[in-house]
Amino acid sequence: MVDQLIASTKIVIDRPRGSVHPRFEDFVYPVDYGYLEGTASMDGGGTDVWVSTDPAGEVNVVLCVVDLMKGDSEIKILIGCTKQEKERIYQLHNETQFMKGILIQREE
Repeated sequence: MVDQLIASTKIVIDRPRGSVHPRFEDFVYPVDYGYLEGTASMDGGGTDVWVSTDPAGEVNVVLCVVDLMKGDSEIKILIGCTKQEKERIYQLHNETQFMKGILIQREE
């Protein structure tokens, strides 16, 4: 299902790798971050995606996040991320007491 969603939806990158979060200046995006155009998530925006440069471009991880500051939960799809990038993204979503996430790895 996730593969079909990605294949049929335009990916919009609104926070490129190396950019700083608009509200949290110590949060730097390690890979491109954006959303799937025409989709919806709990925060009213599109489904979030982390997109890297792995040539295979596999979607094999979903990150489920609870954000106490926003009072919501949502998923973030990781596309083409290396093992190190997956770990860094996981760490970013678990650095504070206000946000926690778990990675759900697709079985191979």
